[in-house]
Amino acid sequence: MNSTSTNRVSVEPGGKGVVAHIGLHALGSLADALGLGSALTPRIEPASQRAPRHDRGKVLVQMTLAQLPEVIRAGHGVDDESTLSRGVIARADNAGCAQGFLAACRVRHVNFSVTARSNAQLQSAIYTVSQCEDLWQPSRTQGGELRHDAAVCEVTDYLNLRKMPSGTRCIVRREPLHPGAQRSLFPSDEFRYWGFYTDYDGDPVDLDLTMRAHAHVEDHIQRLKESGLTRFPFTNFEANANWLMTVAMAGDLVRWFQLLCLDGSWKDARVKALRSEIFHAPGRIVRGARRVVVRLLGGWPTARQLLNAYQRIVLLT
Repeated sequence: MNSTSTNRVSVEPGGKGVVAHIGLHALGSLADALGLGSALTPRIEPASQRAPRHDRGKVLVQMTLAQLPEVIRAGHGVDDESTLSRGVIARADNAGCAQGFLAACRVRHVNFSVTARSNAQLQSAIYTVSQCEDLWQPSRTQGGELRHDAAVCEVTDYLNLRKMPSGTRCIVRREPLHPGAQRSLFPSDEFRYWGFYTDYDGDPVDLDLTMRAHAHVEDHIQRLKESGLTRFPFTNFEANANWLMTVAMAGDLVRWFQLLCLDGSWKDARVKALRSEIFHAPGRIVRGARRVVVRLLGGWPTARQLLNAYQRIVLLT
C-alpha cells in the first residue's frame, strides 16, 4: 500500500520464488516510506490449505493496515467510525487485480492502483484510442520532465467496469518498443501498452507517474530474496515461518543501515555487494582506554565507507 503522505506501503499479493517441493505459498506487503521498503505481514501458507484469492485479499489488506501506525490506520477499519486522518493507496501488480482484493480496499476506505490484465474488452478500448492521437497526453519522468516518446490516455469511457468498485478508472500508457520489453496489453509493432485500474482522483499523467513508482518495489523484493527468501530450508512449517520472519527483519535492518549509515551508490546497493564489500570486510574492533578503534585491512576498497558508517552508528546510539 502507498500512503498519500510520507508513509507509503506497496502491497504485493502472492509471492514469487517460493519453494515448490514443500508446498509453501508466501504472502506479504511492503511499506514504501522514503524508499525504505519495510516488510509488513510476512506469512506463509501450506499450498494445500491456501485460502481462495478472494479471502487472501481481505486478509492481506486487514493485516497490512494493522501493522501501520495508529495515526495512519485510523478510519480504515471495517465499520470504523473514527475520523479518516490519512489517505492510503494500495499499489500492486496484476496479482492485485482481483475483485476480493479491490473490494477489501473499498470497505476499508483504501484507494487502489493495480496493474491491468490483458482481455478482449481492454484490447478493443486500446485499439479505439490508438486511432485518436489527440486523446493521448505526453508522459512525464519521475523528475517531472516531459517524455514525448511516451504517452498516457484514460480509456474508462470505452470499458464496462460494472464488476469493479464504483468510481474505478482505467489508464493506459504507451511507449516505444525496446529490446527485452515485457508483454504488452495490445499487439503492436510500434508501441508497448501497459495499463492500470485506480479509483483515485487526479490527472491521468500524474496517476501514471505515481503508479510507475511502484516498479522499485521489485528492488525491495530482490533484497529480500538475496537475504534468504528464495528458499525455505526446513521441513517443519513453524521453522520456515520463523525463517521468513527472520529474513524480513534482516532485510529491514540492512535497509535502515544503508539509508542512515552509507553514502552515494551504497545507499541502494544490492545485498550481494554489501555482503562482499561491507559486511565481510576483514578487520577488528579494539576496545581500550575508553576508546573503540576500528582496524581494517590496508587498502580495502570500502574502508572509507566503513569508517563513516561506524561514526554514524556512534552518533545514532
